[in-house]
Amino acid sequence: MPAVMVGGGGPPGKEYPGNLTPFVTVTCIVAAMGGLIFGYDIGISGGVTSMDPFLKKFFPSVYRKKHADQTKNQYCQYDSQTLTMFTSSLYLAALLSSLVASTVTRKFGRKRSMLFGGCLFFAGAVLNGAAKAVWYLILGRILLGFGIGFANQSVPLYLSEMAPYKYRGALNIGFQLSITIGILVANVLNYFFAKIKGGWGWRLSLGGAVVPALIITIGSLILPDTPNSMIERGEIEEAKKKLKRVRGVEDVQEEFNDLLAASEASKQVEHPWRNLLQRKYRPHLTMAVLIPFFQQFTGINVIMFYAPVLFNSIGFKDDASLMSAVITGIVNVLATTVSIYGVDKWGRRALFLQGGLQMLLSQAAVAASIGAKFGINGDPGELPKWYAIVVVVFICIYVAGFAWSWGPLGWLVPSEIFPLEIRSAAQSVNVSVNMFFTFIVAQVFLSMLCHMKFGLFIFFAFFVVVMSVFVFFFLPETKNIPIEEMGRVWRRHWYWSRFVEGEEYDYEKEGGKKVDI
Repeated sequence: MPAVMVGGGGPPGKEYPGNLTPFVTVTCIVAAMGGLIFGYDIGISGGVTSMDPFLKKFFPSVYRKKHADQTKNQYCQYDSQTLTMFTSSLYLAALLSSLVASTVTRKFGRKRSMLFGGCLFFAGAVLNGAAKAVWYLILGRILLGFGIGFANQSVPLYLSEMAPYKYRGALNIGFQLSITIGILVANVLNYFFAKIKGGWGWRLSLGGAVVPALIITIGSLILPDTPNSMIERGEIEEAKKKLKRVRGVEDVQEEFNDLLAASEASKQVEHPWRNLLQRKYRPHLTMAVLIPFFQQFTGINVIMFYAPVLFNSIGFKDDASLMSAVITGIVNVLATTVSIYGVDKWGRRALFLQGGLQMLLSQAAVAASIGAKFGINGDPGELPKWYAIVVVVFICIYVAGFAWSWGPLGWLVPSEIFPLEIRSAAQSVNVSVNMFFTFIVAQVFLSMLCHMKFGLFIFFAFFVVVMSVFVFFFLPETKNIPIEEMGRVWRRHWYWSRFVEGEEYDYEKEGGKKVDI
């Protein structure tokens, strides 16, 4: 078989001067908190849909099924398309708004896109907290989705453009860390609000989304815009001053010239969406589609959306299911910090591959554990304490593997590989694909659990295998490469080099590693 180059770091190239200044650190922390709105919503919906007062008021048929004859199939007690629409409608709205957000982000800047997203999310939170009927809930979820579409479009781009290239991975993963913190906070609040007498705790859970909405709204008002975005909008002198402050040095001319050149190339593109289809952008478009697709088909949102529902379905009591969701939320946050520490040290590929193997093994163990207890018919019964602990441990191992690999890197890698002329459009594709398959998974999960039983985890494990093979052969390493120099990773890749334009690299000279396949 022919020898081909797989992986490897980037070849020697430009190294722009710059430091990790307090200014850029604080700026990136504030911007990354935009992930709170996404995380809070992911965590809050599953807990709320397991609360009896919420089900009794809005989904009485599900409530009756949950408390009906306990000889029925344990896997199917939450199977309701209306109930799943409550969760999934948000992501369909996010998909649609991300397409509009591309134009807003490009023409008006990253921070204004964040501001718009925060305002929409605030409106949706208020409507959900005051809901009187199902249509209130759905409308509120749609507004929340519009807000998430704008935030997920703009925040990763903002972080990748603002951060020095040597620290870009760690600072960008702050977005995913905020998502995990939002999930954890939501799980904790659900646990305590479910105990409120009178059964109105769900209103506090849903209405509590106004807090992360205010954080991103106020934060976007005080944040500076990125030098890339300012140049894109013609604010040349202001952009150079901002770049000096962001990098903490006076000598920014080389990086500034490259930003200007990228901006000029961007202005030549009249139709960025159509431009994405050009042959030279084939690698970028492939990653913009497949990375978010694989991220959702790890099965993580089966855990994050429906953790309390899932735990309840496999035999946990209500309090135990909510507490188990809190435990997985804590693991999620702690494991994400591992990625922050290691992403610029170990590289993206190493984390992708290690996380994939860990998720694969733990999914197989969870499937075996649930299948051994409930079998193919979902015979009801409570899990023994020791058995419940085993299931939670394996799920936590799975969550940890995702949290330091496909969770943060699914947002980081797409946001750093796109050239400026297609960056906003490509990021919109990335977010749209992510939201589309998030919607699909959220909408069909409860039906899949009902029909596929414990085989659902084997279904997602199959995709973990496929995506790990994809990463090994087709994803180049992007650590420590300036964002405007990213083109060279494609020119030296064994497969993608045939699509991109520019000087070919000598693999042997540049230290490329070849293997036989």
